[in-house]
Order: sequence, then C-alpha cells, then structure tokens
Amino acid sequence: MNATSHRRHGAERDQDFGDVDRPGLLAALAAVVPPANLLVDGEDLKPYECDGLSAFRQVPLAVVLAENEGQVAAVLGICHRLGAPVVARGAGTGLSGGALPHGQGIVLSLAKMKRILHLDPVARVAVVEPGVRNLAISEAAAPHGLYYAPDPSSQIACSIGGNVAENAGGVHCLKYGLTVHNVLRVRGVTVEGEIVELGSQALDVPGYDLLALMIGSEGLLAVVTEVTVKLVPKPETARVVMASFDDVTKAGDAVAAIIAAGIIPAGLEMMDKPATAAVEPFVNAGYDLDAEAILLCESDGTPEEVEEEIGRMRAVLEGCGATGIRVSADEAERLKFWAGRKAAFPAAGRISADYYCMDGTIPRKRLGDMLRAIAGMEKKYGLRCINVFHAGDGNLHPLILYDANVPGELERTEAFGADILALSVKLGGTVTGEHGVGAEKLGGMCVQFDGEELSTFHRVKAAFDPAGLLNPGKAVPSLHRCAEFGRMHVHAGELKFPDIERF
Repeated sequence: MNATSHRRHGAERDQDFGDVDRPGLLAALAAVVPPANLLVDGEDLKPYECDGLSAFRQVPLAVVLAENEGQVAAVLGICHRLGAPVVARGAGTGLSGGALPHGQGIVLSLAKMKRILHLDPVARVAVVEPGVRNLAISEAAAPHGLYYAPDPSSQIACSIGGNVAENAGGVHCLKYGLTVHNVLRVRGVTVEGEIVELGSQALDVPGYDLLALMIGSEGLLAVVTEVTVKLVPKPETARVVMASFDDVTKAGDAVAAIIAAGIIPAGLEMMDKPATAAVEPFVNAGYDLDAEAILLCESDGTPEEVEEEIGRMRAVLEGCGATGIRVSADEAERLKFWAGRKAAFPAAGRISADYYCMDGTIPRKRLGDMLRAIAGMEKKYGLRCINVFHAGDGNLHPLILYDANVPGELERTEAFGADILALSVKLGGTVTGEHGVGAEKLGGMCVQFDGEELSTFHRVKAAFDPAGLLNPGKAVPSLHRCAEFGRMHVHAGELKFPDIERF
C-alpha cells in the first residue's frame, strides 16, 4: 500500500509523551550499544517508518539494533527512566501497523538476534532468539524428521518474535494450531528492564496462564528475547484435494460440511475466481480457472490414513456440489497447490497498484453470507476484492484492490475494510484472526468491545507497563479514540454502538 500524509501520525493521538530529551536519550543509548547499532540519521531511519501496512508511516527518533538480551534490558531501562516510548520490531512483515514507530520514541529491532540456541530432537523442542525466521526453524529441524507447524504465508521472511506478538497462524493451523498452541515458553524483558520467563517445557505451570496472555499481546506487555517452540514429526504422506465449485456459497457450505463430518484436514483453504485468476499466471499452480471458487483440502498421516480421509472428503465435497475434484499426484504437485495459495498477496500486487489485506474471522457456516456481502460492498465502493481464506477456521483475508494515487480511493478502501470487520463481528466473529489489531483495527475494536471490556484491557496493560511506554497507541483503543472513530458514542457515561443493521 502507498502512504498518504493524513495517516502519518495515527499512533500518537492517544498519548503524548511530551518533549523527550533526544540528546540525552541518544547519549544514554550510545553507552550501551555499539555505534553501528544506533541509527539516528534520517536516511537510516526511513526503512523503519512502517511495517507491511505502509499506509501508516512515522519516523522514530532513533533505531536500536539489539544483539542480545542484555542490550534489550539496558535499552528498556533507559527508555523507562527517560519516559521514551519503545516499539519492538522483528522482520517488519506485519500487516496491521503493529510495528509503526512512535515519533517521540525509538524502534527496538530484534532482527540481529537470530540464533537457534538449542534444538533437541528427542524432546522435540527448539529454543530460538526472536529474530529467527519462521522457516529457518523447520529447515534446522528437517534432518531429524521434524518441523515447526505454524506456517504463515510470509514464513520465508517473518520472525518468530513477530509470530509470538501477533499469534500467527498459517495454512496448516486448522489441524496443528496457532502460535499459542506451539510455543512452550517465552523469555522476555519488561519495560523496567526486568527479565521474565513465562511457561515451561512441562505440560503446565502453576498459577495464571501468563504465557497465553503474552502470545498475541502485540508488544504491549514485554519484549520477547527467547522462545521455546514445539517441533512435530513430518507426516509420512501428505496429499491435497483441489475441489472446484460453480458457486462461492456452495464452496463455503462445503467447508462447514467437512468439519461437521468430523474431518479435520491438515489444511482447508478457499480462493474465489478473481483470486485464482490473479495467482495462476504468477505461480502456474494448476488451478481450475473456470471455477467460481476452489477449496484446497490437505490430508496427512500414514498412506492408509490419507487414503481413507481423502475418500471421506471426496464424498462430502461431491455431496456439496463440487464440479471437479483433483488430488495431487505427487509431492511436487502438492507443493505447487500450496505455492499458489501462499502467493496470493504478491499476485495481487501484480494486478493492482495497491491492495489492502483484511483479517477478520467468522463462524465457518457464515462464509457464504460474508462472500455475498463482500460482492455487494464491491458495488457500493466501486472497488474490486479478491478473496482468500483460512476457510477451515473462518479466518478471512479479503484483498481490496485500489490505487492510492487516485483521490478518494484509499478512503473508500478503508471504509470497505471497516464494513468487512463490522460484519465479521455481527456474524459472530472477530476483527482479527492472526494479523493483529495494531494501528489498523482500532475502529474495529470499538465495534467489538464495550467500554467495560476495553477498560479491562487497559488494566492488564497497566499491570505490565504503567507508563504505557511499550508500543503506545496500538491494539487497545481508548474510549476517546472510539469516539473519534465514530464507532462508539459516549453519552452520560454509557457506551452505545452505531447501528450496523445495514448489513
């Protein structure tokens, strides 16, 4: 997405930290990190002004490239003492503005902390630093017949620290779970510079489940410095069924029918016709371009288990009106099927000047309702939208195509996206599945949660970070912010939501 000036200072509107003593801050930071690891010049800071959602941009006061946990603790201690906000950053592949800098603070980059500290094939765990790429864990575990299951489409580049911050998923999360289901322990540093460890390699730990609280907290509670992940055995066999449908509603209904039949595929993804048309010339995945929608259903396990499950899925798909069913003939074709799905985002970039990726989640049985509604929104806003879904768990990734150079198109795109999120909530879902709230979905949070719930979120934040220095202005909106968005109106101390019955 291209940037526009009216969005540049969105992260600063809720909290003003006053005039941070920049010379004093830089001098203190220079005393704890090597000169090459402290970036202060405009040209050096520019690459850090946004993450993957480039509609939000802000240049920080400085960027610190931490190399170890000691430096992270020292930097946080300094920022806490001087009242400077801190935004932790991994690979910068996030899609919600979660790593958007604060103009009065620093970016703390963990990208240099990329060591795999320990890999135990017997215990099936790996201990890694936050800058390790998601895919690198599986590559290191491969000689032992193991891999790390969560596989976001950006797994070749995204870091495990970012995955923890956003509770990332991927095309195989239906069977193997999200990040929260595959992380055993997190070590991190609080804003005061204190080292904390949450979770363990045991099945459970006494007390509150603070590990689950930390995963998906978007850098608001502490800065992750070490992660212990579970490794799982590579299945003996894996095959993908590609099912074609002449109607997107039938495809959506088939997803619900597969789960209702007691089948939990390793992956269950959906793409509509515009999505396959964008992807096929880019990847040559072998998709059915005549279908209005396709489902990719993967089965893994022993050869006998896979054969039996594919037979059951075929019966369900045919009963739901599939016009064609094709099963991957070998591992190369299986990987091509998935390569097409994982290339949906860059493929959208080839056919449109800009695209805006949404991330809502709805009950599986409402997929057809959502697709019909999105078709109506395309006409309402005069914009195209291609749809890809983690269909098995109802996680939507509509890609709204637009051109930021055309006056008004970005604003219409944002309104389109806001309508999708509001409808996700109305259908019984949520405003995010795996991309996080960041700076992007604060308005959606105001639709989903009432004032009492938001106040509870703020109390949790204050328990870890009373001064609000970690990633300020992200994930949890204030009531004032909700009123600004027009999503929530405050009258006589009561919160009332606008009517969204137009859906």
